[in-house]
Amino acid sequence: MTDVSRRAAEGGLLARAPSGGLVVAAIASVQFGGALAVHLFASVGPGGAVLLRLATASIVLCAVSRPRLHGRALRQLPLAAAFGLVLAGMNLSFYGAIDRIPLGIAVSLEFVGPLAVAVGGSRRWIDAVWVLLAIAGIVALTHPGTSRPVDGLGIAFALLAGCCWGAYILISARVGRAFERGTGLSLAMCFATLATLPVGIAAAGTHLVAARSLALGAAVGMLSSAIPYSFELEALRRIATSVFGVLMSLEPAMAALAGLIVLGQGLSARALVGIALVISASVGASRRARDAPTAL
Repeated sequence: MTDVSRRAAEGGLLARAPSGGLVVAAIASVQFGGALAVHLFASVGPGGAVLLRLATASIVLCAVSRPRLHGRALRQLPLAAAFGLVLAGMNLSFYGAIDRIPLGIAVSLEFVGPLAVAVGGSRRWIDAVWVLLAIAGIVALTHPGTSRPVDGLGIAFALLAGCCWGAYILISARVGRAFERGTGLSLAMCFATLATLPVGIAAAGTHLVAARSLALGAAVGMLSSAIPYSFELEALRRIATSVFGVLMSLEPAMAALAGLIVLGQGLSARALVGIALVISASVGASRRARDAPTAL
């Protein structure tokens, strides 16, 4: 029995699922979860929504993986803490963005992170073309051709979230290799929850424990954190980060669809062209990953 087959037999359903399928399922889950989170902002604000999301995910993941702090896990605790801080920063900045700008635009701008991972270290001249194409898409998204300008702070939050997303891709691959099954993610999610606790309490106060807030927060936590992060972490055990970047090019399109269905956020033709340019740039920049080893 090969190592991959043995891990699949021991790891359950996720270990047997195709890596590409896990990433696509994670994309759909996180984007529709993000759209649902917007409905929380009126009562608990973006900070409170992030806290509810991460707290729910922490509880679920710890119950499933039951992390144990001994041996290798204890030695790798700083890595889990760093991953948790990245998760906290990514979620806080992204929710700050979608509180101000449409979901599809926010995710497209955030995509600078995965794009940077895809082209990082490349010396091919063609990758400069993909970067310029992405810049053109970003310009189209920040000047969407409508009478209502895009909020500047929302743009800044989305770009900051993109930087955190790029770090997430790189660090999560290390976490997946350093810890058994979901232990690393569970520990990181606990660190992320602790990091966002002051922000969430300051933003929402007692509204955090209202029945509606808890119910919506639990749903968002499952859709936006527990499910997609588990899927992505398992996929990144068996897939190159550059291949992961190719698959993640579906994110902006999925976000635009979720924003339209859940929030009624229509986008101008110029904004849609901008999304298409960002997606095309990501796919083009990541073509060199096609020869990288992937899971069967």
